[in-house]
Amino acid sequence: MRKIQTIILPALLWLIVTTVLLCLPGSAFPKENWFDKIWLDKWIHIGLFATMVFLWCRAAHLSDNSNKKVLIFSQIAVYVFLYGIVMEFVQHYFIPNRSFDLGDIIADGAGSGLGGFLSVRLYIKK
Repeated sequence: MRKIQTIILPALLWLIVTTVLLCLPGSAFPKENWFDKIWLDKWIHIGLFATMVFLWCRAAHLSDNSNKKVLIFSQIAVYVFLYGIVMEFVQHYFIPNRSFDLGDIIADGAGSGLGGFLSVRLYIKK
């Protein structure tokens, strides 16, 4: 039981951190114009979601010795992407001064795909 907790703990903690960050009210963020010029918000989304997929794939890799890891990693990437879509609706309807942003969904998808790709490259021996 202890091994399972240590395997899944980083992924769970990252999920909590990401959820907290995505649920902060819009007034908690600086209103700098140069952030928009470098698309900082989108890069943050890519990083958050790539890390989340990578950590969940790590947990799956350490806890499962099957030869279906590409399928499992793909499913993790899809589920994390769906989580990102749901969080956009949560931001739109429940978080003050936040709105639905299709660009964030695209960044979430890119991050999920990147995390899945990196996981396959690192954890699956060919």
